[in-house]
Amino acid sequence: MPTSPTPDILHDIIATKQVELERMTAKKPSMREALLASTTGIIAEFKRRSPSKGWIKEEGRADIIPLSYQQNGAAALSILTDKHYFGGHDDFIRTARQSGVTLPVLYKNFVVSELQLYEALFCGASAVLLIAACLTKQECAALLSKAHSLGLEVLLEMHSEAELEYAALGPDLCGINNRNLGSFHTDVENSFRLAELLPKDAVKVSESGISNPQTVSDLRQAGFHGFLIGETFMREPDPGQALASFIRRIKELT
Repeated sequence: MPTSPTPDILHDIIATKQVELERMTAKKPSMREALLASTTGIIAEFKRRSPSKGWIKEEGRADIIPLSYQQNGAAALSILTDKHYFGGHDDFIRTARQSGVTLPVLYKNFVVSELQLYEALFCGASAVLLIAACLTKQECAALLSKAHSLGLEVLLEMHSEAELEYAALGPDLCGINNRNLGSFHTDVENSFRLAELLPKDAVKVSESGISNPQTVSDLRQAGFHGFLIGETFMREPDPGQALASFIRRIKELT
């Protein structure tokens, strides 16, 4: 018959589990605070695939690119975790953390269940994306409340004027997606059009279609604090160096 672990070994196992749980539930760096403190506000995204354009960087490694983003001036990171459409995985956040990433990390997926919030927590994310187009206002409110109870911040993504009513739910960050999730048509003017309609104290994030440093400068003048950029960097041979060059060009404009 197999023998049970000795009391000393069992004690060590439980002690190790306690450390793992403490690490898992420890307070994560705040994306809201990071963006407010940043002079550039770049949320650099690890995005290997797009539903509309196919593979962007199929060989992209989560133990290299996110850390390189951090080393080259990103204010925060976004990591795609959807497998089927974006070639992502929860393990990409774990791998990035293990590689040395300490910046706030956004769990970017199509969150429709509390279970996904726990997945975000367990893999080391600081914040989760909630998309108004995917949720009723009641569903969004419930998920936002649950995320906060788990110590996760919420970036609430809106695309149309009708969806701006979701901002009243009190997310940590209000995102304006310049890409229509139905047609995948992208127009940065969407951020400029909707910015003034958001609450005055909202920490605003412009998402998608940003490829020009001048656009970031103009969006900041329009009241935005964060700028989520993925394909612009991921299509380059060295995404981290592409980010560094982009930030230098932003600073030259100020």
